[in-house]
Amino acid sequence: METPNEEIFQDEDETVMPSSPAPTATAEATDKLDPLAPLKAELEAAQAKAAENLDGWQRERANFTNYKKRLEREQAEANQNASATVLTRFLPVIDDFELALKNMPTNDEAAKWAQGVALVQRKFISFLENEGIKRIEAEGQYFDPNFHEAVVHEESDKPENQIIEVLRHGYKLGERVLRPALVKVSKGK
Repeated sequence: METPNEEIFQDEDETVMPSSPAPTATAEATDKLDPLAPLKAELEAAQAKAAENLDGWQRERANFTNYKKRLEREQAEANQNASATVLTRFLPVIDDFELALKNMPTNDEAAKWAQGVALVQRKFISFLENEGIKRIEAEGQYFDPNFHEAVVHEESDKPENQIIEVLRHGYKLGERVLRPALVKVSKGK
């Protein structure tokens, strides 16, 4: 049986077998059915490459954004650390003001002078509060080793582990403790 692609040659004495179809016969047949197939394949390859490039670009953009955020956070921490170091040096000055005001003179001339010192202390505390420094509240609170440093334990009528007296105020900058409060803690009865 003869097919359109087969050719049979006969000589007088020999018969020649049909030749095998060329390897591109199916590709040629597909091309004949859809002449745009090679272009579609190129388009699909180009779209795949574009999607791969877009994905890589988006990942790098996200990495860069994360890098910028991390850098800003590290700079803010460095600024806060520098501020904390400088502002911590002022805390003994506040202690000295408080000590001076506890022993404030009562006679007329010295009382006016002491009022001026109290005004300077309030301005100084206001300056520190504007910089983000807050006093750690301790009086009447329960002892917390994160914020308080107990230097004396004594019996009292107050419940156990309640702070009886603040010996030196503590301060914090944001959530960071600059200096814990020195306190006297109750042992209970």
